[in-house]
Amino acid sequence: MNHPGQVEGIAVGVDAEGENVPAVVVAARSEYLPIVVTADQARAIQISIAGDAFERPLTHDLLVEMLIEFGGAIDRVRIDDVADGTFYAKVDAERYERGQAQEFVFDARPSDAIALAVRVDCPIEVSDDVLDAAGQPPERFDLGDGGPEPGRGPDDPDRDDFARDPADEDDDVDDFGDLGGLGDR
Repeated sequence: MNHPGQVEGIAVGVDAEGENVPAVVVAARSEYLPIVVTADQARAIQISIAGDAFERPLTHDLLVEMLIEFGGAIDRVRIDDVADGTFYAKVDAERYERGQAQEFVFDARPSDAIALAVRVDCPIEVSDDVLDAAGQPPERFDLGDGGPEPGRGPDDPDRDDFARDPADEDDDVDDFGDLGGLGDR
């Protein structure tokens, strides 16, 4: 079974070597799912969440523009598997040709799938298997306002912590501790 997911923000945790690493935090099934990403991936997701425009199109922006130009649309993204410490995702898309919908499913890294989803405002889904393996209680996270309920998004007027930049040294980091080696390779 898949559960609706929502990006809660970008946080910083500690990897197996004790190094700080960014992660995108997705809320689903009353749990938080931290997915380790690179600093560039975190920035690409954060820019879109914050509604900021980059001077030139970033890769995900370009992909969305091309997809739309060729008559396609992204319907949803699914974080549907985790194996050997790596998350896997799918991007469900469609293209209309002569009034007929053609459906496509693309394998993707969760960071890329999420970066696309926040740009086109499509649903994010997370499977039970992934949440059973890597979901964590919200109490383990400090997202800046005393621990929001999972699913409170950027439009919630009470959120002031959304889309923190892990590279911004003046910001308090959202520390969620040891990641146990789970990532997005």
